[in-house]
Amino acid sequence: MDAYERITRNAAEVVTEEEVEALAEDPDGKRAYVGYEPSGVLHIGHLLTANKLIDLQKAGFDVVILLADVHAYLNDKGSFEEIRETAERMQEQFLAYGLDEESTEFRYGSEFQNDEEYVLDLHELERETSISRAERAMSEIKSGETVTVSQAVYPLMQALDIEYLDVDLAIGGMEQRKVHMLARDVLPKADYEAPTCLHTPLIADLTSGEGKMSSSSGVSISMEDSSEDIEEKVNSAFCPPTADPEDDLENPVLQIFEYHVFPRYEEVVVERPEQYGGNLTYDSYADLEADLDSGELHPADAKSALADYLDDLIAPGRERLRELRD
Repeated sequence: MDAYERITRNAAEVVTEEEVEALAEDPDGKRAYVGYEPSGVLHIGHLLTANKLIDLQKAGFDVVILLADVHAYLNDKGSFEEIRETAERMQEQFLAYGLDEESTEFRYGSEFQNDEEYVLDLHELERETSISRAERAMSEIKSGETVTVSQAVYPLMQALDIEYLDVDLAIGGMEQRKVHMLARDVLPKADYEAPTCLHTPLIADLTSGEGKMSSSSGVSISMEDSSEDIEEKVNSAFCPPTADPEDDLENPVLQIFEYHVFPRYEEVVVERPEQYGGNLTYDSYADLEADLDSGELHPADAKSALADYLDDLIAPGRERLRELRD
């Protein structure tokens, strides 16, 4: 797998392809960034972008993780003291999940977002941006039903963060797309370059195949889940015997295999009793998907294997959380 393939695999979108191709020509030492509000235990959404960060490190990138304490405060996620404590735990979880410590830099927004130069640049972007544009950018990630003034400023700060962290590539889920497109529009107005962006897919709701899996509503999978929790959640997941369910639904079991399991394992073994054909071994997601579609792989067997692999991925972070709490 060449650098471009590794950088872009499982990406929902890159903006632009030409810009990413240029980065892939000489990726060593390039910097990729993703920002997370310190909002609790890592869940499957965090881990999807973390998988992409691991890909980027293998391609030669250094990774910057912004533990966005100021953003979390603006989005009403607690006091600064509470947010900082959460951020420190999140840092430990990311490393336990598999990010390379030597090529991962953790930053807090409060380290630079109160500096005079940053604040003046922020005011410049505020002058160039309408409230309605800021609200549209924030629509997928805001807390509460009403947009506050702080939440209108929030996406402009995200745009500036890309410049002040001196990164070459901005990473985020598809819910961050509007923010990144705002950044590409407004940063040149402050004499900064438009950022190159990569967006990861969203996993559908685990039990219905609809919308987006969320830790705040419905069933999600997180690093504090026990082996039994993971098994129970996966066994109750929506998994029709097809990769493409009707009515605009997704198959979340297959999505998790594609975006979480296969990027981390060279082969996947689905264990089955000999009376049902014995074990199945896959070295690509496409083969597993094809077997589910053909009926060779039963959804129950797919779920059983998925629970085992997810538990293996999450176990180091779960143990680190236990250590931090003792």
